[in-house]
Amino acid sequence: MDKDTLTALQAPLKERYRDDAGSALITLKASGRLGEGVSCSLDTGKAMAEAGLHPAAGGDGSQLCSGDMLLEALVACAGVTLKAVATSLGLAVSGGSVRAEGDLDFRGTLAVDRDAPVGFRAIRLAFEVETDATPEQLATLAKLTERYCVVWQSLRQPPEGSVTVTAVA
Repeated sequence: MDKDTLTALQAPLKERYRDDAGSALITLKASGRLGEGVSCSLDTGKAMAEAGLHPAAGGDGSQLCSGDMLLEALVACAGVTLKAVATSLGLAVSGGSVRAEGDLDFRGTLAVDRDAPVGFRAIRLAFEVETDATPEQLATLAKLTERYCVVWQSLRQPPEGSVTVTAVA
């Protein structure tokens, strides 16, 4: 996709959102079914995925780890965002790779140490891109990708949240 095509696709959306801010508010949803043992099956919209415990938490490694899935969502979102930003800036990015790594201390999630954090201590996101962009252009690309990546921003500035559990008959 080139810059003009992307601009043409997004222009009416941007105009609508400027005129009616409420139309820009969308609720994304995900759902799953609690499964056998310690598992949960998710409908990704394209395929079923079964999540379970990471081997460091007692799993056997045959199911997806939700921490890995979070990093995969980050890679997907950041990759799409980088390509969109590059296109908007008129930078040619013919290929490349995206990598996310996160450090976890399983003492927290297994309640071994109350002071150990539950969740990622650190997440690193890295791109290697095939481009002739200058170092200054790459710095702008990184800054704008970070700014506009939904998953990255949600991790950096956590949204308000709530958890409910209800019994069904």
